[in-house]
Amino acid sequence: MTAVSDNLNLLPTVLIWLVHFKFCLSDEIGENSTVDYSSIPSVDYDDFPTLCVKNHSFRLWFISIFYSIICILGLAGNLLVILTFFYFKRLKTMTDVYLLNLSFADLLFSLSLPFWAANSVVKWVLGLPLCKVIHAIYKVSLYSSMFLLSFISVDRYFVIAKAISAHRHRSQAVFISKVSSAITWVLALVFSMPEIIYTNINNNTCTPFSSTVDKFRISIQASQIAVAFVLPLLVMTFCYCSIVRTLCQARSFERNKAIKVILAVVIVFLVCQLPYNVVLFWATVFTANGGTEDCKYHNSLIYATDVTQVVAFMRCCLNPFVYAFIGVKFRHDLLKLMKRFGCMSQEMFFKYAYGNRRRSSAATETESTTTFSP
Repeated sequence: MTAVSDNLNLLPTVLIWLVHFKFCLSDEIGENSTVDYSSIPSVDYDDFPTLCVKNHSFRLWFISIFYSIICILGLAGNLLVILTFFYFKRLKTMTDVYLLNLSFADLLFSLSLPFWAANSVVKWVLGLPLCKVIHAIYKVSLYSSMFLLSFISVDRYFVIAKAISAHRHRSQAVFISKVSSAITWVLALVFSMPEIIYTNINNNTCTPFSSTVDKFRISIQASQIAVAFVLPLLVMTFCYCSIVRTLCQARSFERNKAIKVILAVVIVFLVCQLPYNVVLFWATVFTANGGTEDCKYHNSLIYATDVTQVVAFMRCCLNPFVYAFIGVKFRHDLLKLMKRFGCMSQEMFFKYAYGNRRRSSAATETESTTTFSP
């Protein structure tokens, strides 16, 4: 036991000596040798991927400002249309029914814009259920609006280009329009279901897709372009071209005004929807080809999507002016509504409602109808 105890007492002394010898040896090597740094391989930092920084400041002011403007105008215009329809009970034609449903679709879409604006600039903190609801409102209103615009053009086609056939089914027109409107909402919900199902919160953002469903995203975006843009465009082109051809053969003094109205409708549709769908098509092709590592190109595509999407969203505040307020009788009813609610004086009402007294009563009656209204 004594020998073992003596060895244990010597152990610290041996360890200290070994450490001291190591330091001395390393100092001697450091004084008498050199290190060849050229043998160390250099690191090429270009091989490392660079982080693509997105300019969130642009989205912060651009989307916030324009979404707010569109939301306010959309709520005001579509609420006026809805109030006028219900107050004066103007559901007498197919176009009246379609316009009312179109106003409801655009109103719902306007109500969802503040949520989309917040989703673009800050983290989504409202949970997954509300995320799915907001996205459902957006998609259903998009599809229903496009379908209803197509139905309005078809109704105008039969009323003007096929007047005899339309007059024969005049008693059933309102019922047919109500049934077709209900079918429109159902179809809009059906076409929206795939995106609603896959809507999720990724990176604190409410988004309809995740990175694991790129192929599904491509097919959905392609179907949206086909169903919500190309199909309505073809229907409207055929119907309005036939209407213009019929009007050119007529000798009514209202012909030129009706043609101008139709051209305004088509131009507004193309200006609002064509740029966004072109960018959406290119983004779909871009995703299908696997994207790109060019950060500048990627950011440019995001900017183009944001700008054209804002222009496309303007449809919800332009539709009341293009389809409803352009009619003389509807404007007259709107003025009466504003006068009864105290928003307009008696003098202003007579000034705007009966200012053009020089026109004949027959002309006023013709213009009051929806025959030439798109």
